[in-house]
Amino acid sequence: MELLKSHRTIRKYKSTAINDDVLIEILESGIRASNTGNMQLYSVIITKDKEKKALIAPLHYNQPMVLQAPVLLTICFDINRFSKWCLANDTKSNFSNLLWLINGVIDSSILAQNICIAAENLKLGICYLGTTLYNAPEISKVLHLPVGVIPITSLTLGYPEVIPELTDRLPLNSIIHLEEYKDYTDEKIMQIYQDKENLESSRKFVTENSKENLAQVFTEVRYSKADNLYFSGKLMKMLMDQGFIPIEEI
Repeated sequence: MELLKSHRTIRKYKSTAINDDVLIEILESGIRASNTGNMQLYSVIITKDKEKKALIAPLHYNQPMVLQAPVLLTICFDINRFSKWCLANDTKSNFSNLLWLINGVIDSSILAQNICIAAENLKLGICYLGTTLYNAPEISKVLHLPVGVIPITSLTLGYPEVIPELTDRLPLNSIIHLEEYKDYTDEKIMQIYQDKENLESSRKFVTENSKENLAQVFTEVRYSKADNLYFSGKLMKMLMDQGFIPIEEI
C-alpha cells in the first residue's frame, strides 16, 4: 500500500543501465496481470538502442526522458499473435472490431500498470508517455508493427536522478459513488477542484498561459479542440485501415 501511495512520475534518470535479469523480472511480473480470457492481447517493444530511441523521441515531442532513460517500453494492443494461432489451428478469428479493440486496450493498460508497480518495487522510476496515441501511426512504422498491433502507451524506465514531490490528486470522496452515480452540482464541482486550483504550480500554469483559470489551460492550451480533432483523425484512420472500425459504421 505504501508503495502505491508514494508513486511519483520520474522524468530525470541516472545513466545506470538496467540489468537484463531485473528487466525480465519486471516484465514477468507484468504478464501476471489480469486479462481478457487469458488471451494476453498485448506485446511489449523494448527499446534500448540509442539510434532507435532517437527515431522515436520526436514522436514523443522530444521529451528528454525518452533519450535519457536506459529503457523505453512501448506497450501495444496485439491481436495479430492470437489471430495467427487461430489460423494455424484451422479456425478463423473475428476480433477486428471495436469490442476487442477496447478489450485489448484494457489488457495493455493493466499490463503497463503491473510493470510500473514491479519496477518501483525494485527502486526504479517510470513515466507514462500519453503521447503514444498521438502519433501511433508513425510509432508503428518505426517499430515495424504489423496490422493488428497498435501502440497504446509507452513507459520510460530507469533509476531516478531526481525524485520529485508527490503530485496532487482529487480527494477520494470526489470520485466514489455509493450504490449509484450521483451527478455533481456546480457548487460541488467548484469545491472538488478548489485545492487543485489553489496550488502554486496551478496558479503559475494559469499565469504563464495568460488564462483566467486552470480549466481554460486544459481545454484551450494543453488539450485544445483543434489538437483533439487532429490526433483523433489520425487514430481513426489507422483503426479504419486495420478494420477495427468499418467505414460503413461511420
